[in-house]
Amino acid sequence: MTDYAFPPPNQASIGIAGSTQRFPVHRIYCVGRNFAEHALEMGAEPSKGSPVFFMKPADAVIQHEAIPYPGCTEDLHHEVELVVALGPALPAQWNAGNALQTVFGYAVGLDLTRRDLQATAKEKRLPWDTAKGFDASAPISDIVPVQQAHIDADTLLSLHVNGSQRQQACLGDMIFSITEILLALSELYVLQPGDLVFMGTPSGVAALNKGDRFHATLQGVAELRGTII
Repeated sequence: MTDYAFPPPNQASIGIAGSTQRFPVHRIYCVGRNFAEHALEMGAEPSKGSPVFFMKPADAVIQHEAIPYPGCTEDLHHEVELVVALGPALPAQWNAGNALQTVFGYAVGLDLTRRDLQATAKEKRLPWDTAKGFDASAPISDIVPVQQAHIDADTLLSLHVNGSQRQQACLGDMIFSITEILLALSELYVLQPGDLVFMGTPSGVAALNKGDRFHATLQGVAELRGTII
């Protein structure tokens, strides 16, 4: 037994649909500007060059229905996303033929963003970790194993806030596919079982206020409900 100086924090984990087991989270990778219309609304030109990545800490995941409004911001934004969860079947050499075999399951999540902090950091050409990687910044549904989750280019990703639609797009609108993202990540990092990949958000990002109720769906696969408190 390892003799720690003090007890380590609990392992961050997510529920698995239809199972009593839980999915242990290793890292959270996020894809920026993966929908053309969202890139445009953020003032960037859509590009099929290299994907843009950033990260959140593993314990940013939250599955409570009550989502705390974070401190140090007056402009909290929602970004609904397909989440890809990696399992233990990781290859020694990644290629287009085996990348999807690494997927354990799919979920729907929100990449919550302190937009005012992000805008300030961008203006000063500084990192914007504090805008993305804060506590409870990654609300997520249970993971649905691939055997039970059918997704394709026509699968809709959507978000309603207080009953009104804010975001919606087909997964086929993503600039980079799941395979392309996993291959790009595998060149930058040693991917591990338990990694989550937030695949980017459609246009329509906007503010969330205290008391707002949200309902995110990955059509026919997963849904996520919560209230900002």
